[in-house]
Amino acid sequence: MNNRKVKLIECPRDAMQGLKRFIPTEEKTAYLQTLLQVGFDTIDFGSFVSAKAIPQMSDTHELIRRLTPNAIKSNLLAIIANTRGAAEAVQYPAISHLGFPFSVSETFQLRNTNRTIEQSIGVVKEIGDLCAKNNKEFVIYLSMAFGNPYGDAWNADVLGKYIDLLKAYHCRIFALSDTVGIASPDSIYYLFESIIPAFPDIEIGAHLHTTPVAWQEKIKAALLAGCRRFDGAIKGYGGCPMAKDELTGNMPTEKMVEFLQEEGYHTGIDIEALAESVHLADHIFSQHE
Repeated sequence: MNNRKVKLIECPRDAMQGLKRFIPTEEKTAYLQTLLQVGFDTIDFGSFVSAKAIPQMSDTHELIRRLTPNAIKSNLLAIIANTRGAAEAVQYPAISHLGFPFSVSETFQLRNTNRTIEQSIGVVKEIGDLCAKNNKEFVIYLSMAFGNPYGDAWNADVLGKYIDLLKAYHCRIFALSDTVGIASPDSIYYLFESIIPAFPDIEIGAHLHTTPVAWQEKIKAALLAGCRRFDGAIKGYGGCPMAKDELTGNMPTEKMVEFLQEEGYHTGIDIEALAESVHLADHIFSQHE
């Protein structure tokens, strides 16, 4: 792998899902069509989860039907929370990746999904089988990777144990996720520097959250530790509903792109197309906050 090549994953689903006012499907579709021209490796576009739990994503079926197949230049990733959602998602040829949140904190897993970690491992196996049968990439988000408010154990050994276990279920991409926005440059470097060399056959990504002033030190730490896959959202929208600091959001994509290019990394991003997406994001998100 080219050590100066970075994969960027844009997460409009994460940016939108917490908004109180529903974004019309037409506007979501127009936004996604601009993002598809930017050159992101992957776009986390929607989720096949309960419409009652996340009303903003209730139109994911309609969204994927509206996207023009020959205009899709990025991988499309859908978040799923159970086997039923995965069974729905695999029916769409345009969806290439399925993402599943798996918490390394037992307390959070119970609160978030009403399942224990052991029960969730069974769900992972079922989803992995569906992905393998339908030629989909399986992405597992290891939530609470950088700590949790409950005192549950987290460290490189804990994460390594779960990666080693879950990779058997057709998963080759894991994203270490800072669910509550508490990761520091030191903890980021420590985890990636420990995990990446231990799993050379696995792609390890970063789904980090940040305040507006801390994003650069976080991406620097991850890059230094060897991470080359980063999730973000334009303008840092979305992110951490559980974070104590209300300014905590996603990593700001447009700032990451500028920084990475200044540092000599290759992102494959079309800057003019990105600028168009940023402009449209300003319009859409300001109308539906």
